[in-house]
Amino acid sequence: MRQNHLTLKKVTLLFILICCTKNGFSQDFSSDELFTQARNAAFKEDDYSKAILLSKKALEKSPDYADIRIFLGRVYTWSDKNEAARKEFNIVLKKSPDNEEASIALANVEFWNNKSREALKVINAALEHHPSSVDLLLYKARLLNDIKKWSEAEEVVELVLKQDATNDKARSMLIKIKDNSFKNQVGISYEYVYFDKRFNDPWHLTSIDYSTQTSIGSVIARVNYANRFLTNGLQYEIDAYPSFTENSRAYMSIGYSDASIFPKYRAGFSFYYDLPKSFEAEAGFRYLNFGSDTWIYTASVGKYYKSYWFNFRTYLTPSENDLSRSFSFSTRYYYSGTDDYIGIRIGSGLSPDDSSNANLIGTSTYKLTTHNINLNYRKTIKKLNVITLSAGFENQEYRVDTRGNQIDFGISYSRRFR
Repeated sequence: MRQNHLTLKKVTLLFILICCTKNGFSQDFSSDELFTQARNAAFKEDDYSKAILLSKKALEKSPDYADIRIFLGRVYTWSDKNEAARKEFNIVLKKSPDNEEASIALANVEFWNNKSREALKVINAALEHHPSSVDLLLYKARLLNDIKKWSEAEEVVELVLKQDATNDKARSMLIKIKDNSFKNQVGISYEYVYFDKRFNDPWHLTSIDYSTQTSIGSVIARVNYANRFLTNGLQYEIDAYPSFTENSRAYMSIGYSDASIFPKYRAGFSFYYDLPKSFEAEAGFRYLNFGSDTWIYTASVGKYYKSYWFNFRTYLTPSENDLSRSFSFSTRYYYSGTDDYIGIRIGSGLSPDDSSNANLIGTSTYKLTTHNINLNYRKTIKKLNVITLSAGFENQEYRVDTRGNQIDFGISYSRRFR
């Protein structure tokens, strides 16, 4: 009897052990737990196949769990399984047409596959349910810009800025759209430079330019006339701003003059890249030739914040025994549209991009100390006319322990054509 009791005890313990072991190996996870595992597989392990498998298991338990289905669609998108992604997003939208997250995810699939018009249909449908959504409106403007419907894109972004004038993303986007929307522009500018000690006569600079929008970006042709040291001269320049991707573009420039008051040759290149949170980075070079070559390297970081734009820039000019440096900090306050602002720039050193003193670079003054401040005001009149006023003051050490002041005033007018 005792032996039978011990045998029964052993069988019972064995049964409990088997059940515990079975449960340990086949634990029944909830849909939320499987969703967490799927996200970890995608984001921490970079294992999209595992993330898809776990998401499908979660949906078997909760087929109407929209967040899981949208996540599964995104993983399909990242895995280049676009048809599978579309299927998952459309399942969500069929059940909940007002799901904004699913609409944006589906639009991304179309946009990333160069189907901007299809993406626009998706966003327009979503806007019927969320007409004031800033995310949807900005996405619509982005798509309209991509298919070259610039006037419509401009209207959409301006609608966002009416709701929130401090939206830095909208303001940055509107600047790019306006650059694209006006096919042609002509402009004229004049600058007067006065010296209290260094030179007896003031300098004059007048420029006429024409810009046009091409398939790769804007191209500008410019003729500069100057009177410096009682000598007249002309300079010819061409600038281009090609776009490579939605977030990257460049500045390219060449110039020539046979007058001694301009560099014989000049050139420039900068690469711009848009960073997250409305930051922008730039790196490039400038080249000047006044009989000998001068290479100048530049870098800058810019940031849009609400109605403000900030920029910090440096120029570095290497020589055999030294490295000359100049720095500047600029800020603008946009009091209305993207062309309406008040700006200030403070800095030290000479800049190859500053027409009032670029021809001094390469002389011994470039290694002496210079401090400057510049104010500017820009105003749009009836969208097509732009007027800019500027004033600057510079204190320059033009000989060792000898300083002089430079004051300049400028005015420019531009007329745009659709």
